[in-house]
Order: sequence, then structure tokens, then C-alpha cells
Amino acid sequence: MAAIAKLAKDSGFIVSGSDAGVYPPMSDFLRAEGIIAFEGYDAAHLEPVPDLVVIGNALSRGNGEVEAVLDQGLEYCSGPEFVGHHILPGRHAVVVAGTHGKTTTASLMAHMLEVGGQMPGFMIGGIPEDFGTGARLGLGPYFVLEGDEYDTAFFDKRSKFLHYRARTLILNNLEYDHADIFPDIDAIKRQFAHLLRTVPASGTVVVNAEDDNLADVLAQGCWTPVIRFARHGRGVEADWFWEPVAEDGSRFKLWHGESSFGEFAWDMIGRHHAANACAVAAAAESLGLDERVIRQGIESFGGVRRRMTVVGERRGVRIFDDFAHHPTAIAGIVASLKARLGGNERLWVIVEPRSNTMRSRVHQQRLPAAFAGADRVIFVPPSARNLALEEALDVQAVCRDIGPHAKVLPDVQSIVSEVAASVREGDHVLILSNGGFDGIHQRLLEAL
Repeated sequence: MAAIAKLAKDSGFIVSGSDAGVYPPMSDFLRAEGIIAFEGYDAAHLEPVPDLVVIGNALSRGNGEVEAVLDQGLEYCSGPEFVGHHILPGRHAVVVAGTHGKTTTASLMAHMLEVGGQMPGFMIGGIPEDFGTGARLGLGPYFVLEGDEYDTAFFDKRSKFLHYRARTLILNNLEYDHADIFPDIDAIKRQFAHLLRTVPASGTVVVNAEDDNLADVLAQGCWTPVIRFARHGRGVEADWFWEPVAEDGSRFKLWHGESSFGEFAWDMIGRHHAANACAVAAAAESLGLDERVIRQGIESFGGVRRRMTVVGERRGVRIFDDFAHHPTAIAGIVASLKARLGGNERLWVIVEPRSNTMRSRVHQQRLPAAFAGADRVIFVPPSARNLALEEALDVQAVCRDIGPHAKVLPDVQSIVSEVAASVREGDHVLILSNGGFDGIHQRLLEAL
């Protein structure tokens, strides 16, 4: 919503907005853009009467401001609908969709187009370090979007990405997620199948050839040329291949068909990011970018805030922040960071199960294995909001399954005290949350 607010402002609209619990980096982003952000919801925020109210998908009936919009008969729409009608007409939309890697892949795609002189617009659910903003209109023909499968609004239960008019579509992967919205994986596949129906025959679909769920989606119908990518040596038929050279993903190789596309080195951590880079390289080549631009785009990529971001170092202890909130993403980042450490360096992982899916027991059985590379694991209990006791994630059971080096602590202050008293020089602390986590990052640095 912050990104949409910026796009609206840059398009000439006067913009204000309401939200609950505004926190960095988006609160800082809004302030820097000069966009008024009201804390909480109140009908008074709708004075003077706006021409249009854009309603985010976190809101529902019973919200005071939503009720005022309906009572007063004000014009309203969803965020994705606003983007589709007011931002994308006349642009070539490059949409990145999938369970994991959307933000990083979309950020790399935008950066690569920028390196190629295309001055793209973009809307990304994070802050790419190369731009310092999550959205801009851009001047060129391309507009890059992070295509979220979550539902659009309380009055529109289609996935957000159906509004984005993709001409180039990257499908990274597909797993079960968003248990509060989708009853099963087939319901998610159905939305992806609808997405494929919106891509024109003159467009391009770049798809992970190793993902069986995406294969099922393609089998439901695709009317667009498909470019496939896969890990090298897996015996999978594809057009592009990737292979890590360094275990932590900081160096990797790409192939275009049978021809080597070269070895690449960058500052990213995580072997899964090599797959993201392969997808972007394939999409970029289909858009006419040459090998020099693709190499420069990959190797100069600055990453995304809250994606393996180093927030500070004290007493020889380095603190990392990451957004991961799914077992697959957690496993990938834990394994990659562990691979980078020396023999005497320990990896702490601190987890806030905050998303609706992570707070539930959907991934109860899968979670323990995701921490296989961690030396210490600490969970904070999840909020049971809108969940019955038997539906909420049993973090005590998760920690028992991980082993004696895992524990549950009641709150952030307890975690800060425990870590500050027990870490030693050379340790790395990885904090996983898709929220503010009660300021744990700075509180831990101050305690150290």
C-alpha cells in the first residue's frame, strides 16, 4: 500500500492514508515521500472528501473507516485495481509470481532493466537497495511488479496479480501458503492458471521447470511462449540452467541451452538466489538485453532491505535481519548462512511466527527440519489471534523436535537478555520476522 501511495502521488494525486502499527522501513519511506500516514482508522481521515479511496486487503467490514466509505457512498477500489487502471495502461508489465523469491527477483529485474538504460517503473513489496524506494513510475516502456497471489480485498477475492496485465511473467515456484485464504494447494494453482490466461500470445512466460506444481498449472492451459529454467545436472529439460559454485550462493554459473553463459559473483547469500538470477537472465534476454548488461546487472545488484540485511555488529557478533516466514525459505537461508561461517562461528536463529500461516499448524511438521544448520534456535510464542488453541503453532513441540539447542522464550526482552549473555565473538544472529518484532534488532545491538 505504501508503494501504491507513492505511485499515486507521483501520478499527480494528493495522497494520505490510514494504517495501524506503522513501522520501519515503510514508515520511514512514507515520511520521506511526504505522504501523510494517519495512525489508526477514523471517518475524520476522509475529510475533505477524497475523489477515490484505495482499500487494502488487510481491511474488512466493521473497520470504522471502511464503514464510513460505504455509508457515504464514496468511490473506492482495491490497490491492485488502482494500479491496473491508473498506472499500467501503455506499459509492458513484467510480473514476478511464486511462493518464494518474488521481492528479490522483481528487484533484480528492475535493476537489470535500469542497467540496460530502460528506466523502468516498478512496484515491489520491499525496498530494493539499488533504488532506495519500493516504487516509482519510471520513464521507459517496462513496469516491474511483484505479483502476490494473496486475495485482493474484502470485496474482491481474486489474487492480486490478476490485475497486473502481465506481458512477461516469471513463475519462480509454487507451494502451499496463505492457509487463511486458500484451503489447499489446488486452490492456489487455480489462481495461477487464471493468471496464465491473462498473458498475451505475444508475451513470455519464464517458469521453473523443476516445480511439479507449476507443471500442473501449465497443463491447465498456456497460450504464451514458455522459457524454462532449472538447476544444471538434474536431468530436467530446460532452456536456461544454474548451478552454485560457492555453497553460500555467492558465486554461481549460468548456461543458456548447451552454451555456458559464464560464472557470476555477487554479495547475495543463498543458493536459491542463483535460481532467481537465472530466471531474470532468461527474462532479460527475451526482452533484448545483451550479455554484458545481464552480467553487470547481476554482479552490481545491491539486494533488498530485510532480505539477509546486516543491521549491525557489536563485540564481534553480527546481526542479520530477514523476512523469511515459510519452511522452504527458512531452510534455504539458514543453510546458506551456515555454509559461509567458519568452524568456530555459531549461527543463532531467532523466530517470530507472525504471518497467518506461520501462526497456524499448517507447517508444524515441516518447520523443525528447516533449522538443521542452526547452532541455537529461539522462538517467541505466536499470537493466537483468530485461532483456536488447537489450531495455533505449537512452538514448544517444534523446539523439542529441533533438539536441546532450541527453546521458547516469552518475549523480546527475554530473548535479548539470553542472547546478549551467551553469544561469543564470531557468532552470527539471524532474526526472522515479517514484522517489526518489537524492535529486537536495535535492542539486541544496544544490549551487546
